[in-house]
Amino acid sequence: MLTMDFLDDVRRMQKRQLYYQVLNFGMIVSSALMIWKGLMVVTGSESPIVVVLSGSMEPAFHRGDLLFLTNRMEDPIRVGEIVVFRIEGREIPIVHRVLKIHEKENGDSKFLTKGDNNAVDDRGLYKQGQH
Repeated sequence: MLTMDFLDDVRRMQKRQLYYQVLNFGMIVSSALMIWKGLMVVTGSESPIVVVLSGSMEPAFHRGDLLFLTNRMEDPIRVGEIVVFRIEGREIPIVHRVLKIHEKENGDSKFLTKGDNNAVDDRGLYKQGQH
């Protein structure tokens, strides 16, 4: 009888521990999502954190480095600044330095970029007619 009571106590305790583990995990995930959303609001960026995926920006950034981004539209981008962008048809964000800014008559701007560790600029990344 003592053994059965003990086993029931252990089962109840294990259920309670499982419940607390699931609850703790849910709170951790919820906290991470709230932090992510908070960073999105503060930085004004859809993706406030980006991982550097290649060595193209070495020695400034190495593969695996985390970058915290801001999206300040009121500050114009200047030559020499580092930008993060996506190319049509590719999901991977590119982290490169602005080499030249081409201003159009209608006020739009196009940027020529290059990785610090690359021999050539980024014109070769784009499909024909996408420049």
